[in-house]
Amino acid sequence: MKHVAGDMSVAAPVLVSADVPASLERYRALGFMVSAHEDGHAYGFLRRGEAWLHVSLLPDLDPTMNAVSAYLYCDDADALHAEWAASGVAGRHVPPVDTDYGLREGAYIDPDGNLLRYGSPLPHHS
Repeated sequence: MKHVAGDMSVAAPVLVSADVPASLERYRALGFMVSAHEDGHAYGFLRRGEAWLHVSLLPDLDPTMNAVSAYLYCDDADALHAEWAASGVAGRHVPPVDTDYGLREGAYIDPDGNLLRYGSPLPHHS
């Protein structure tokens, strides 16, 4: 494939949070490398493997009205679910299920209402 000026290699969806430091600690406990921007109260960065997420302050956030979501590809959705569910981190952990489009998918919804869906390829899917 020919390289074109402006090609992109990584996306970083931006999650919203009423409390960025608490969000950063929550995601640290879920295995992300975490760093804060400047004072750490308004913006932060999350990385796990090649996946990047950002966290931005939204002081009047209503978690029930939050429509932010991101999809993360992983090697083993069951192992990721087990790790995250065992972490004791607050939020809703949805166990993975097989899909008819060849992925095993689970989800995590954090206390701010951000939805992280994740999936891994099903073996022998045609």
